Amino acid sequence: MSAQQSNDPVFGIQRLYLKDLSLEIPGAPQIFLETQVPSVEIQLDVAAQALVEGIYETTVTVTVTTKVGDKVAFLVEAKQAGIFEVRNVPDDQLPLILNVVCPNIAYPYLRSNVADVIQRAGFPPIHLSEINFEALYQQRLQQQAQEQAAARPSIYVPNGAQ
Repeated sequence: MSAQQSNDPVFGIQRLYLKDLSLEIPGAPQIFLETQVPSVEIQLDVAAQALVEGIYETTVTVTVTTKVGDKVAFLVEAKQAGIFEVRNVPDDQLPLILNVVCPNIAYPYLRSNVADVIQRAGFPPIHLSEINFEALYQQRLQQQAQEQAAARPSIYVPNGAQ
């Protein structure tokens, strides 16, 4: 193998897996008798961590809370994860790969698992919308920059002071 080939960027999927799945139906069986249209709240998060040199885990977490009035009909939390090999990429590109590319690969599996567990619980399936992980990542970076700017101490210089 030549030296040039050993420095080529490497990206590979090692494994995709359902890391965690939780379903709660606190009002069963009475909740199944409700006729009101439920409200649905969805929260999504992405996390990444290094496992060993060049091997990373990216986890997409979703929490689906469905309520009828003020009663929780059901609550689903699911974590879909993947182990990815990422080597020889510029340091400034690694966060983009781990927070955009990897979640785009894992998310369709998460969507399917969530719809399946909700349907198997006796409710109509909820099909999660497509997510633009790049926009989500840029939004997170912007929020972090704003929080850092707000946390910086400001220096007050009175008029006329040099």
